[in-house]
Amino acid sequence: MRRLIFQQPLEHGADISIHSATKYIDGQGRVMGGAIISSHKIIEKIYPFMKNAGPSLSPFNAWVLSKSLETLAVRMDRHCSNALNIAQWLESNPKVKSVKYPFLPSNIGYDTAKKQMKAGGGMISFELYGGYDAGIQLIDSREMISLSANLGDTRTIITHPASSTHSKLTPEQRTEAGISDGLIRLSVGIEHVDDIKDDLKL
Repeated sequence: MRRLIFQQPLEHGADISIHSATKYIDGQGRVMGGAIISSHKIIEKIYPFMKNAGPSLSPFNAWVLSKSLETLAVRMDRHCSNALNIAQWLESNPKVKSVKYPFLPSNIGYDTAKKQMKAGGGMISFELYGGYDAGIQLIDSREMISLSANLGDTRTIITHPASSTHSKLTPEQRTEAGISDGLIRLSVGIEHVDDIKDDLKL
């Protein structure tokens, strides 16, 4: 697999890299799986847990993930190019207060991202000026974009944390966690980028 996908944490000093294969490696929300990558010395300490607890892939899940790896590079190129395009588009929209995406120069971690990463990934978060009501309106107006608990899918998926994943928190708790009422999370898929923009209806 080519090294352009997209970051190698161990080369930047991480001891362990844990990856959810359920996301981009599968790419279509079909199976659950994961990977723990580290030096042999550290893996030796993890192995007894793996052996005794049995968190291993079923043969079918392993087969699905192995087949999905064949298209991972192509899919990730599209995820990343779409996400950068949409992040730049959102940043210029007067209804959008802020955009968080690693490869935007306005992002606080831009220099680090450019140093460590080959591309910015497919995840964007942005904040709408209209707050909670604007977030609900955007969610309700979409037609193509999926409203789902999954991320890293070939489909574009949208969530409004204040009314869904973080709705049980008080407004103060959400603010402390960096979840504003107008925050939107977007897992950018591989559809035509203009179709995604049209469906956002901003």
